[in-house]
Amino acid sequence: MNPNANAFFGRHTLGELYQIAPEKLNDLDALTQLLCAASAEAGATVCGTLTKRFEPQGATVLVMLEESHASFHTYPEHGALFLDIFTCGTTCDPVKAFDYICSNLGCDVRAMKIVERGATQASPHLPASHAAPVVRHQTESVDP
Repeated sequence: MNPNANAFFGRHTLGELYQIAPEKLNDLDALTQLLCAASAEAGATVCGTLTKRFEPQGATVLVMLEESHASFHTYPEHGALFLDIFTCGTTCDPVKAFDYICSNLGCDVRAMKIVERGATQASPHLPASHAAPVVRHQTESVDP
């Protein structure tokens, strides 16, 4: 077992995806399957889902993960999807989920930010021996 699997550490990945076909952003079942598959691709374990379809358009999909959570919020009228994935520990790679989602939705315009949380140098309540380097950066950005 990886000794860092349950480390006091997490990655919060925020994504914005654009130029997606509106019909893809209204298909609640397909969106739910996609977010569950992307979570598994990242190495996470799905515990459950909660969904909401909005009228006349749009959807929210929440996936509870053993490692934390993932969510979609869609805006078909703008061809856009907002993505949020938070995973605890070091065994999951939310960037793999982001890439999987982009590939499956066929979006070329996207932006992603990753915030490392927990045992980072920015955590004032942890001893230095528990600190990991903090990385806050925008890994890819293209204006819609």
